Amino acid sequence: MASLVAGSLGLKMVTVDLAPAYDALVAALPKTSKMARANIKPRLRMATWYAIAHTRGYLVAGGGNKTEIWTGYYTKYGDAGVDLLPLGDLYKCQVRELAHELGVPQAVIERPPSAGLWSGQTDEAEMGITYPELDAALAAIVGGSPDRLDPEVLTKVRRMVESSAHKRALPPVWHAETWTTNGEAG
Repeated sequence: MASLVAGSLGLKMVTVDLAPAYDALVAALPKTSKMARANIKPRLRMATWYAIAHTRGYLVAGGGNKTEIWTGYYTKYGDAGVDLLPLGDLYKCQVRELAHELGVPQAVIERPPSAGLWSGQTDEAEMGITYPELDAALAAIVGGSPDRLDPEVLTKVRRMVESSAHKRALPPVWHAETWTTNGEAG
């Protein structure tokens, strides 16, 4: 799919096979959960993007959108590890509209969104909610009219937003001014 998009937009592609690196890392780790192993993939992609970008003097642009950002549907320090998010203020439905306007191939637009974490994985199946439902719920919450929503959907989306707040915040910083120069509490 990436080659279809690149071709339609006249972009050059660089392909890097991360399977050997992924396999070696998973083999070296102690037993991990399926999700922990799956999240290694976007983190390896992020490291690869930065290696190429650094070499060429580029910034890394991400594909995250408002729906994914607010629901936390991304991998922290993975696909969210970017320098800029040109689609970050667009809901998923708006991204699809923009894709039509830009001439992105229909096969790409209609393909069920997937983070590619495992075979057959789709975003909507994993989240248990469709992007149109998410977009409508988030727009209603942001617009101050969540009372029009199905209470179950509203609860689910609010939980997604609340439980992923840590992903949208910088890591907490310990402030050294509470310590003296000899390392004792001041």
